[in-house]
Amino acid sequence: MDFLIRPAELTDYETLGDITARAYLNDGLLAFGDEDDWYFQELKNVAKRAAEADVLVAAADDRILGGVTYVPSGGPLAELARPGEAEIRMLAVAREARGQGVGQALVEACVDRATATATGVVLSTQPTMHSAHRIYERLGFVRVPERDWKPIPGDDFTLLTYKLTL
Repeated sequence: MDFLIRPAELTDYETLGDITARAYLNDGLLAFGDEDDWYFQELKNVAKRAAEADVLVAAADDRILGGVTYVPSGGPLAELARPGEAEIRMLAVAREARGQGVGQALVEACVDRATATATGVVLSTQPTMHSAHRIYERLGFVRVPERDWKPIPGDDFTLLTYKLTL
């Protein structure tokens, strides 16, 4: 499949928000498991994150196949990044486009952006996201278990940390 990675345009926001939120919901990745989950609404809100970070999409013709949020070093959407590190957030690929290199291309685009300005790239992932882990490891990211964290206070839900040193 031929596709290109480009910055998200205003006309992409609704579609990308739906792809992202539905991917997390349908893959069982939301802590509260339904559309009322607070994070479902965050995933749908592409305009909010595009105002504070770089949102990239994979596009084939007029179809959006997936997207990712790239947070440059010091960006306000960083949850995990330390000084000098960029962060990747909210990577999602539409179900019909999975297994075709879209996710890897989106991660590579983020790494390319980081190369000029950051010392490393970090990301959080859920323990069950095995396909994503394979992409990260194939691209040279390594697990950094000492930086794993719990995004929901008082809950045992833990996000795993991966890092690529540039």
